Amino acid sequence: MKMIAIDMDGTLLDSCERVTNENAKAIRRAQEKGIEVVIATGRTFYTAANLLKKAKVKVPIICLNGADIRDHDGKQLASAPIDYESFIKIEKACTKHGVHFEVCTNHCIYSISKEQSLNARITSAKSTHLHFHEADVIDKFYAHVSSGYVKLIDSFHQLLEQNIEIYKVLAFSCENEKLLNIKDELAHEETLHVTSSGRNNLEINHANAQKGSALEKFAAEKGVAMKDVLAIVDHFNDLSMLKKAGKSVAMGNAEEEVKKICDFITKTNNEHGVAYAIEKMLKV
Repeated sequence: MKMIAIDMDGTLLDSCERVTNENAKAIRRAQEKGIEVVIATGRTFYTAANLLKKAKVKVPIICLNGADIRDHDGKQLASAPIDYESFIKIEKACTKHGVHFEVCTNHCIYSISKEQSLNARITSAKSTHLHFHEADVIDKFYAHVSSGYVKLIDSFHQLLEQNIEIYKVLAFSCENEKLLNIKDELAHEETLHVTSSGRNNLEINHANAQKGSALEKFAAEKGVAMKDVLAIVDHFNDLSMLKKAGKSVAMGNAEEEVKKICDFITKTNNEHGVAYAIEKMLKV
């Protein structure tokens, strides 16, 4: 393998949203061997880069499922924003089914409800974090609001008037049927790609903003054939990577459907599964 592409949540990050020392060391070992390591995540560059910086890991990042691609130093290499006409269709579908959503842009994340945004984060943390502390989630959210990373807005149509690039719409609901209805309504929109990174959300991007196509483009620019790319993943928004990569590894905590189509299953994200997979690959 000449390149390793790694998802973040549920994969590189443990349940406390940390890059463990074991995972960080394994990434650096791969880099020392001349292997290009790239992160492919649904997160924004801001949160992904901060978590990697804490672990002293310096890598290119495919952000927001491929809508925003950055190099080692954070310079944007490419973007794939949602056009405004498509965004209006997304807004109508979410509003129709009473689902709260946020908009990730080239500036920050926008929301029309502080209360709903906070509740969505608490619900998500409860379902995915082994060591859940509601106070920590609340503190982090208000820190993001205070810093301007999350901004409140009266109407999303203000974004359309300000020439802001919309990279991803993230919809939240504990009622899976509502999310399925939105997904069905948008299924025939050729300019959109709808997936999920958790059981309580939908991630809606431009059709060209998929981890697989972004990874393929990034690898080509590095002169790496996709047959020489290893993808380490856990959820449905990683499926496009699995179809493109030459080899694939599913986390021990991955969705069962994802495990079925991967070449190898590693340990869970709380057992340094990324490090285990990389070390196993380096021994081959």
